[in-house]
Amino acid sequence: MNSREGYVKTQSEIEIIAEGGKRLRECLYATAELVRPGITTAELNDFAEKAMKKAGGRPSFIGYGPKNNPFPSGLCTSINDVVVHGIPSSKDILKEGDIIGLDIGMEYKGLYTDTAITVPVGKVSQEATSLISVTKKSLDAAIKQAVHGNRIGDISFAIQSMVEAAGFSVVRDLVGHGVGYAVHEDPSVPCFGKKGTGELLEAGMVIAIEPMVCEGKPSVVFEEDGWTISTRDGKLAAHFEHTLAITKNGARILT
Repeated sequence: MNSREGYVKTQSEIEIIAEGGKRLRECLYATAELVRPGITTAELNDFAEKAMKKAGGRPSFIGYGPKNNPFPSGLCTSINDVVVHGIPSSKDILKEGDIIGLDIGMEYKGLYTDTAITVPVGKVSQEATSLISVTKKSLDAAIKQAVHGNRIGDISFAIQSMVEAAGFSVVRDLVGHGVGYAVHEDPSVPCFGKKGTGELLEAGMVIAIEPMVCEGKPSVVFEEDGWTISTRDGKLAAHFEHTLAITKNGARILT
């Protein structure tokens, strides 16, 4: 089996992914710096797309998906109860107290990375602050389990156990994924699971771990645009994501 068939990347491929990931992280955080009351999600997207092109990459979300309904933007902007895949719009104006998930993907020298953060808009509620914090911490906990010889279930359990202990819930209809040769690859990386189960992790695998956490119940609704996914109960959701490589010495964060 060659590396492409097994989704195990060569060291030279991982170095390209790492360079692309570093550039993508810079684009994402520069975009996040613009988040404030009064800005539109279309403005955030325009900035992010230009930043990726300036960084030598291609916004990989543009045109992704079914031919009859491809994703139209380089950035996903998911406000409040939107879990993921919110489509930027000049009609979506951020206001004080909102939270927004910014999810971004880029192709760099033929290889792909994917990363996301959720940020507050001005001053937000204590519940929103806690939700964002727990989601970020669950990603950190998951990354510690992303080592050669562990299994996908160890990552998933780390997310689920931390989130549920804090009184929140994890989305079950959406998962993290392999990444590198394409925007999405095998294996799936759920936000829930049992220790010691699932696919074996081996050095050279590149995966995107992305906790998707709900303030209330985990049920989600797929909106009519075919992309936007929101909480069924209308409560808040948060999303964080890193692309990382599995090594024998632990996870190497690439974004």
